Amino acid sequence: MPPAALYAVDLVAVAILTFALYFPRHRRRDLVVAYLGVNVGVLAVSAVLASSSIAAGLGLGLFGVLSIIRLRSNELSQREVAYYFAALALGLLGGLGTSGGWMSLAGSALILLVMAVADHPRLLARHASQTIVLDRAVADRDALTAHLEALLGARVTSLSVQELDLADDTTRVEVRYALPREGAHPAPAAVAHDDALAVTR
Repeated sequence: MPPAALYAVDLVAVAILTFALYFPRHRRRDLVVAYLGVNVGVLAVSAVLASSSIAAGLGLGLFGVLSIIRLRSNELSQREVAYYFAALALGLLGGLGTSGGWMSLAGSALILLVMAVADHPRLLARHASQTIVLDRAVADRDALTAHLEALLGARVTSLSVQELDLADDTTRVEVRYALPREGAHPAPAAVAHDDALAVTR
């Protein structure tokens, strides 16, 4: 397959990834710029490396170096990391895929399909996680679980206490929970909402 065709496929694929999948779902403009810039940059560099006999090794090295630099420069959620690696992979497939031919096209299509399904809003929609700061120090795990379930109106599936401050009487906890099904009666909200500061992640 001509290299120009693979470059065009990559540009179409990254446009779908950013403008059809990521941005409509998450609305973070700065990462749209990052995904497009990284993809086109990797595509350009890997296309130049494709003429080298050690192109594959250099391509993988480029993949790792760019990942480390970008991920250390700003904190990203795991979902955003997945999109970032998808953009990188698409660029490498487009730039180094001249010998792969249709396998490169299949790989690009597979990446888009997996991201479309895995990040669909309806997939595991009832499950969520938050980091919550309570204005009380709760050392008992059972009491903490009951308190969080009353606060969230959901079933706590896992929790991890990040900080228990007895001096300031606060508890910082990462909690994973499952919301009730539609039509089911939620847990009674016996705790006032100003009892905790929740930061969704």
